[in-house]
Amino acid sequence: MGFETCGPNEVMVVSGCCHSGSTFIPGGRVFVWPVIQKLQKLSLNTMTLQIESPNVYTQLGVAVSVTGIAQVKIQGSSKEMLESACELFLGKTNHDIERVALETLEGHQRAIMGNMTVEEIYKDRKKFSKAVFEVASSDLVNMGICVVSYTLKDIRDDKIEPYQGYLKYLGMAQTATVKRDARMGEAEARMEAGIREANAEEKRLAARYSTDIDIAKSQRDFELKKAAYDMEIQTKKAQSDLAYDLQAAKTKQAIKEEDMQVKVIERTQQIQLQEQEITRRERELEATVRKPADAEKYRLEKIAEANRTRVILEAEAEAESIKVKGEAEAFAVEAKAKAEAEQMAKKADAWKDYQDAAMVDMILETLPKIAAEISAPLCQTSKITMVSSGKGDVGAAKLSGEVLTLMEKMPHVVENLTGINITKNIKAATRR
Repeated sequence: MGFETCGPNEVMVVSGCCHSGSTFIPGGRVFVWPVIQKLQKLSLNTMTLQIESPNVYTQLGVAVSVTGIAQVKIQGSSKEMLESACELFLGKTNHDIERVALETLEGHQRAIMGNMTVEEIYKDRKKFSKAVFEVASSDLVNMGICVVSYTLKDIRDDKIEPYQGYLKYLGMAQTATVKRDARMGEAEARMEAGIREANAEEKRLAARYSTDIDIAKSQRDFELKKAAYDMEIQTKKAQSDLAYDLQAAKTKQAIKEEDMQVKVIERTQQIQLQEQEITRRERELEATVRKPADAEKYRLEKIAEANRTRVILEAEAEAESIKVKGEAEAFAVEAKAKAEAEQMAKKADAWKDYQDAAMVDMILETLPKIAAEISAPLCQTSKITMVSSGKGDVGAAKLSGEVLTLMEKMPHVVENLTGINITKNIKAATRR
């Protein structure tokens, strides 16, 4: 013993130690301890039973023989029915189980036959089968057996005296009734057909004579109206042809309009597709060209702005440096000029005979020195950055102009220091 298995058409029953009751395993495996446990198997296969009930008296005392076919099996899905089946059939063969089920079904079949007439069994086999199935099922279920199906296979009386031929005569009576009704119907139909045929012939002749008269009248009317009808037909035909041509033209025009409408719709869709393509390309250009270009432009503008600011700051610094140096040089020149003016004043007092010509000569002799002194700081400059506003001179001319502007201010400086108007004296000397 050990692991035991069974197919889905069997149930294993384990009893013994470790079980308060029997254990049922339908279609599976189980471990069985040797000696202390016991394993038994019960088949769940369907059993086919042929139920013979010969010479059974029905409700009205007529004996007939019935053969039924039933399909039964032990129900494996219900534990209660398995317990009942094991109590009754465990250890028995399938033949024993079939015999018990057969005897039970046969008893119920005979009982149902006794409660029904031959005519009911013969004419309503479904009712008979249902009654046997319901009664037998309620009884067999207590044994753990379920009735899968039951059908009435045959009903006969050919070997039972004195009822032999009952079913045959029952059919013959019905057949005779049907034949009688058929013959009576056929005779009545023939009689009615004869009457109707005579009436029809009389009416036919009367109708024929009347029809001949009407035909003659109609022929005359036909000949008279045919010409008018022909003309009207030709007119209608001509109108119909013209209407057809007109309708054909209208249809062609409608078709052309529909074609134009289709073309307009197709063109509109093409325009929409082109617009969508343009939008897509603009977005693509925006993403791939314009935005990078704007970014590059912004970067270059910032770089240019930074360079411009740097150049301006450098120029302002250089200009401030030049201005400071120029002011220092001017102050030195002014101090020197004051000294020289004092010296000249003393010389003027000593040399009163020099008059204006001597003064002009001295001034003209001194101007190059003054210009050299003013330009001296520029000669020592290594780099000059100039920013132009677009007006005035640029480059060397601008520097020369600055030097000349300083020299133009010299007469005013001399006049402020000495009270002598150099420009006036030079003009007066020139006139003499």
